[in-house]
Amino acid sequence: MTVQLLRHATLWLTLNNKRILVDPMLAPKDTYPAIPGTGNEIRNPKVDLPVNTAELEKLLAQVDAVLLTHLHNDHWDTVAQNMFPRNVQILCQPADTDIIRQAGFSNIVVIDDRIDWNGITIHRTSGQHGTGEIGILMGTVSGYVLEHAGNSLYIAGDTIWCDDVKQAIDRYHPKYIVVNGGAARFETGDAIVMDVKDVITTARYVPDANIYVVHLETVNHSGENREANRAAIRSAGLEARIFVPADGAVFIR
Repeated sequence: MTVQLLRHATLWLTLNNKRILVDPMLAPKDTYPAIPGTGNEIRNPKVDLPVNTAELEKLLAQVDAVLLTHLHNDHWDTVAQNMFPRNVQILCQPADTDIIRQAGFSNIVVIDDRIDWNGITIHRTSGQHGTGEIGILMGTVSGYVLEHAGNSLYIAGDTIWCDDVKQAIDRYHPKYIVVNGGAARFETGDAIVMDVKDVITTARYVPDANIYVVHLETVNHSGENREANRAAIRSAGLEARIFVPADGAVFIR
């Protein structure tokens, strides 16, 4: 198994000789306006991908499946949708099936609870994309645990630390956990993804797993950057188990 961070929550995952692209946001820097209600006008994405157009096209030509945690634009953007053929295989949560089909995609595999896909077992997990009314408005989100030949990877998705995350850890005992950090928030309400305190709580809850923090420095409503995450992780004495990969880094191999 290898996992590479392209940017934000976009992961290039190779497992059992299959190549899975997770949550593709593929637009060039400054393509989209700022997310409304976030207190600034910084355009998104804030940074370019770490690969050029030719390299990206080469990667996309190798994709066996696209795995989507949910359909917010920073996880399945317009540019990505336009770059894929309509018969690309898409693995997704039940709540998103109709919207994906309406966009013209026909090769959809719905993960309700668990599927066995090309020798890989994929379990769907739940999450909370924020709290209170904002959490409800953000809609249904999923994470996934992928298992093959002793490897177990938990992609938590857009969630805060909550009982859903605890239950996924307790049930599947993942060796590797990828969490979406950055403490993204609107002008009112709590963070809608993990802040670094949540990341540290996750690591302390599961002392035998490595944690990788992605979803940083790309969208305009994220309040915590890599430097702040690394400093807090060092202060907590957890730098041997919590890692903050750079864009383009292969962080599991």
